[in-house]
Amino acid sequence: MVYKANSVSKGIGIGEVFLYKTFHPSVVESLIEPDTEEQAINWYEEIRIKAKAEIDLLKLKLSEDAEKAKIFTAHLDILDDPVMNGEIKDGIIRRHFNVDWAIFDTYEKYIKILSAAKDPVIRERAIDLKDVEMRLLRNCSGEREADIACFEKPVIIAAHELTPSDTVMMDPAKIVAILTENGGYSSHSAIIARNFGIPALSGFSDIEKILDQPGPVVVDAMGGLLITDPSKEQLESYSKKQSNYLAEIEKAKMFEAAAAITVDGIPIEVNLNIASADELELEGAQFTDGVGLFRTEFLFMGRSCLPSEEEQFEIYKKVLIRFGDRAVTLRTLDIGGDKKLECLNLPKEDNPFLGNRALRLCFEHMDIFKTQLRAALRASTYGNLRIMFPMVANIEDVRRAKTVLAEVRLDLDREKISYSKNIKIGIMIEIPSIALMADMVAQEVDFASIGSNDLIQYAIAVDRMNPAVSGYYQTYHPAVFRLISYVVHHFVIAGKQICVCGEMGGDCLSAMALIGMGMRQLSMSRSSVGKIKEMIGLLSTQQARLIAGKVVNCPTAAEAEELLKNELRELGL
Repeated sequence: MVYKANSVSKGIGIGEVFLYKTFHPSVVESLIEPDTEEQAINWYEEIRIKAKAEIDLLKLKLSEDAEKAKIFTAHLDILDDPVMNGEIKDGIIRRHFNVDWAIFDTYEKYIKILSAAKDPVIRERAIDLKDVEMRLLRNCSGEREADIACFEKPVIIAAHELTPSDTVMMDPAKIVAILTENGGYSSHSAIIARNFGIPALSGFSDIEKILDQPGPVVVDAMGGLLITDPSKEQLESYSKKQSNYLAEIEKAKMFEAAAAITVDGIPIEVNLNIASADELELEGAQFTDGVGLFRTEFLFMGRSCLPSEEEQFEIYKKVLIRFGDRAVTLRTLDIGGDKKLECLNLPKEDNPFLGNRALRLCFEHMDIFKTQLRAALRASTYGNLRIMFPMVANIEDVRRAKTVLAEVRLDLDREKISYSKNIKIGIMIEIPSIALMADMVAQEVDFASIGSNDLIQYAIAVDRMNPAVSGYYQTYHPAVFRLISYVVHHFVIAGKQICVCGEMGGDCLSAMALIGMGMRQLSMSRSSVGKIKEMIGLLSTQQARLIAGKVVNCPTAAEAEELLKNELRELGL
């Protein structure tokens, strides 16, 4: 069978499926029969032994990854905690609690206490407690562990959705492809997939039913197709396509360390998009001119409490030190739309992409906003920081954000805390209203970066998370190119820097036209760097200007895409 889905990370994957189901306990307050307390205590100890064996195995498998192994050492300490063990047993013996309710009652009490602590290190322990609680309750229910951290062989992961907590445990080298029901182009799993070049599809209606038969499947994330029960001919055909695609990727890697200079000697900045700021992501520092987009919201996701100022400061400092004199563009918290926070209870909105998100949300939660700005300013002394505000709709938004930043600076001055006085301030251009005000907003900021993912969505009025209208999400729509051309023109005239940090920045087809419009900065995921540099080295700015002139005059997105593909072929790519 062939199923159509949304491609959120290109590539081709062939392999066996691992259906990942997150355990959701169903615990209700219940009591045991009289005189069965000893039997219940013995059952609890058996559960603890099983949980300990699972954690020991995970530690063994992760022995080469000290940071991840450290997490499970903490989990073993929690399992052996004498106070909590004593309370669970006391609940069974004196209050006659059933085992699962005794576990739930004790762990939830301490999770609540730790989550309310002022010390961020203590608050972080609440997450570990929750993980251990879920492990115990799962063993209590008799369900087997869905181990996403260590696979014996490469697999295709299929899930309802993958949380940041899930993806941080994955070994990218063992993931052939990712299939999810939920999660769009900007979801955490999609960004991780693109960073590591893992093919990924999303938008399935019932993935468990689709994948109810054993055997290999084909993930065609070039054409947005999932093929179950493939024929021998299909397997051979896609195996050949996969080999050709991987050969292209390997060839592109040869250009990662090259200078990004056009045929006529014009340098193009190639910057990196980062999210988690872990070591795997930061390896891209050696090949890039800076960070064009630091998606800081991913530091807030998948956790039960907000990151403290000190925690944020340390992460921002680490990134700034890694990039030295090269600019690091920190985008302030961009939550809303398809990105939710477990640690912040936000009301449900009928149309979240047009709702209270990003900068609007920060204005509503000034304490969170100011904490992030304080951490960023304090870290600025360790490198070349730029601060960028997302979801800007008008000049008032820009001025209000700058006022908040000025207030934070005054607070630091009063506290005699040092920070860089030369931080450039910019905005994301992703709402058409601010794009059409480019001439005026260029006078208000030091730089801007085009968030093409949302700009496309808002310009064409299509929800990029809705599979039913995915065909309308047209990356190469001429109207989008016209909007971008207008923005670039006015920022160049004003002598201000302009970049594109959405997915168009790492797409060779789009990048040719963007360079022709005058764009001299592109930002992208690590997996796109080599291919973009290879393309830049074959392109002249005169060719690029001609391409840009043609693409804005195409009547349809399909014709624009075909034109760009022909131009890329002319370059020999």
